Amino acid sequence: MKINKLQINAFGNIENKEIELSENINIVYGKNEAGKSTLLKFIVDSLYGISRNKRGKEFSDYEKFKPWNKEEFSGKLTYTLDDGKKYEIFRDFNKKNPKIYDEELNDISKEFAIDKTYGNQFFTEQTKIDEETFLSTLVSMQQEVKLGKQEQNTLLQKLANLAGTGEDNVSYKKAMEKINKRQIEEIGTLRSQGRPINIVKEEKFKLQDEIGELEEYKEKQYEIEELKQSLEEKIRKNEEKLKLIKELKSLEETEKIEKQKITLNENILNENNKKIEKLELEKNDLENRLNKIEIPREDNQKENRSNLKKIINIIIVIIGVILAIILNRNVALLITFTTISIVSLLIFVISSIKTRKEILSKNKSKQEQIKKLNREKQGLQSEVDKIASQIELLKKSCNEQVRVIENSKKLLKIEIQKQRDDITRKYQIEGINYTDIAYELDNIQNNINKNKLEIHSLDLDKNNILPKLEKLAKMEEELEELNEKEQNLLKLNNAMELAKQVLEIAYIKMKENVTPKFTKNLSKNIEQISDGKYRNVRINDEEGIIVEKENGEYISSEKLSIRYNRSTIHIIKIRSNKRIIRRNHANNIR
Repeated sequence: MKINKLQINAFGNIENKEIELSENINIVYGKNEAGKSTLLKFIVDSLYGISRNKRGKEFSDYEKFKPWNKEEFSGKLTYTLDDGKKYEIFRDFNKKNPKIYDEELNDISKEFAIDKTYGNQFFTEQTKIDEETFLSTLVSMQQEVKLGKQEQNTLLQKLANLAGTGEDNVSYKKAMEKINKRQIEEIGTLRSQGRPINIVKEEKFKLQDEIGELEEYKEKQYEIEELKQSLEEKIRKNEEKLKLIKELKSLEETEKIEKQKITLNENILNENNKKIEKLELEKNDLENRLNKIEIPREDNQKENRSNLKKIINIIIVIIGVILAIILNRNVALLITFTTISIVSLLIFVISSIKTRKEILSKNKSKQEQIKKLNREKQGLQSEVDKIASQIELLKKSCNEQVRVIENSKKLLKIEIQKQRDDITRKYQIEGINYTDIAYELDNIQNNINKNKLEIHSLDLDKNNILPKLEKLAKMEEELEELNEKEQNLLKLNNAMELAKQVLEIAYIKMKENVTPKFTKNLSKNIEQISDGKYRNVRINDEEGIIVEKENGEYISSEKLSIRYNRSTIHIIKIRSNKRIIRRNHANNIR
């Protein structure tokens, strides 16, 4: 990576300063407190952000470098990566995240991950170098040129990683150790104990044993279900028979009711016939009584005799008158005849009046009697006519009833037979005793009740084994989950084995292609730095980087110490996988 240009608007004691850097080495010099360290700090904070954490110091970096007299606290840095791409970063140090632009000045800030604590991680993603590594390798701040034991180990480990894998933060040995450790912890082996795969297998064996014991209840459940289905089928068939029998019974009841209606009509017919007979007798009796009534005639005989006497008296008077006329000369005789005639006439008149009265009296009494007899006769005749009319109506009704009864009997016989045929055709059930429907009904109902009791008993048996079946189902689910878990562990194990194989192949190829060149260049650099004291550097799988002493003995680089001399500056450049590591203020390694 190369830094092209710095534009400092305000940072610490530097304001409105632009610095363009040339190729290779750039030397920035000045008096004490001129801002050399501030310039270096501006570069670091532009790339990684400024810290507001004091970390045991009196002031944080933010408080230390924030200008006192103005709000402006910003700057811009232009740089080029090893792949030739150029970027600009503008950072307002009052804010956590900067703005990053590409060569066309497109804002690409959102293309990088944002850490909640440290902000935008653009530079770490671009160079794969975190701030800690950057400060311990490329940048040496004032009073921080001495490497501690931890920093030395970190640097040596990164060199070993570069030699072995081509990545400064990737160690083949540690990667393999981590994979093996994770493989043991997260999966386990056939010989391990208490590991996930062993726990799963033990739980599976235990569940399989318990499931084997409970399997018999599943078989028993199947037997119960089959027997229950058989009984339910019997019940279904018997219920079909029961429906048939009930319909036939209902038909019998209907037939019985209809016959009762016919019998009732026959009884009514008989009652009507009896009424007719009774009315006939009443009619005959009335007719006899009617025939016995005689209407008397009026008594005109006395009146006729009285009339005869009147005629005789009149004749006598006439004769007397005639005789008087004839015997005009015989006064005595005339008077005698005249007297006799007058007396006769008077007697006649008186007698006539008396007779007339008697006749009238008798005739009046007789007329009353005649009227009474006529009324009685008329009443009897009316009764006779009324009874005759009733008899006639009853006879017509009886004839109609006889016709209806005969038709009802015929239709009932035909209809009942038709319905019975329809019912038997509808159900098509054999083995029915149609002659004794009541017995058949009781028999079928008893069979249904018996089958239902058997089903109830089976349900009780099923309920007794249901908890065991639920336990079995739960165990089968657990076993399925364990099988799935085992398969996932096996897949993970295969993935780790494959990762180890790929890692090993990559490591071998890297050792064949990169490590020889790396160790050769590193040996030359070490020889120059140590003034020929250490000439040969190798990469060991167990110890990492080892250095050959003058006497031919190989020792681990971690056993070497580092001594600094501020009067000299040595620069080590290691180029691998598009990375540059620079170290300043280092004099020798012993």
